[in-house]
Amino acid sequence: MKKLIDATVGQLNGILLGKDHQVRLAVCCLLARGHLLIEDIPGMGKTTLSHAMARAMDLSYTRIQFTNDLLPADVLGFSMYDREAGSLVFHPGPIFTQVVLADEINRASPRTQSALLEAMEERQVSIEGETRPLPDPFFVIATQNPLEQGGTFPLPESQLDRFLMRIELGYPDPRAERALLEGSDRRELTEKLRPIVSRDDLQVLQQAVDRVKTSGPLLDYVQRILQQSRQMPGLLYGLSPRAGLGMIRAARAWALMDGRHHVLPDDVQAVFPAVARHRLEQGDPAQSRQRVRQLLELVPVLA
Repeated sequence: MKKLIDATVGQLNGILLGKDHQVRLAVCCLLARGHLLIEDIPGMGKTTLSHAMARAMDLSYTRIQFTNDLLPADVLGFSMYDREAGSLVFHPGPIFTQVVLADEINRASPRTQSALLEAMEERQVSIEGETRPLPDPFFVIATQNPLEQGGTFPLPESQLDRFLMRIELGYPDPRAERALLEGSDRRELTEKLRPIVSRDDLQVLQQAVDRVKTSGPLLDYVQRILQQSRQMPGLLYGLSPRAGLGMIRAARAWALMDGRHHVLPDDVQAVFPAVARHRLEQGDPAQSRQRVRQLLELVPVLA
């Protein structure tokens, strides 16, 4: 399994240069059956990463451009009367695919945001009294512009919590940027990618994540982190049990990516910033990095 994962990560690193850690976190999020939020300015490779992941794993892919006039029906689908059939016929929306790129999600209205996030949570949509399951696997990658940019509707904490991880790609280092400038167009390279992981392989990997073991002391460590967050000055509330469960799932996936079948504290620490930062902002984004560092420094691995 590790060879398969390493080959996939290596292929993605050939497209998104100089971002090995962010690529590994994105793959980890998919293996853990979570959803990923990427916050960054335009032009950093967010769309490239999402498309390349879908190509590398042979998954169907749709990009939805979120705008302030986008309606829930534009995402979920709608029913229309068909004269020949003599009844309403459902027309699936773009969300009925395996990898969905929700581009600039915070430019859409809260109502449309909520429609997408409900589908993420339930992995199904209910329209006109009928429930329709979404494909399996189902992975949403949402991109978000920095909130200081105009025309944005910030995601409230309850909706941010639906994302297992949030990452930032950031500027490439000089060597990677030079390789980008000298190399081929990233879109052309992405289109030429051949799948390494089949859909069946991906489901096997996701099931293997569930079998990665977590010891009692490891769970004690996670609980101490959760408890410490609830005592942290400046926060209205700490990390929720949902955040703790997400931390465990992500740590299991990270351990599997390293070829292990048990979770170490190092795995928790590796995924913790991506899992916790967007849950610890609470109106003060500048403090979230510091809060993550403080939690990892204050909470001992061994009690």
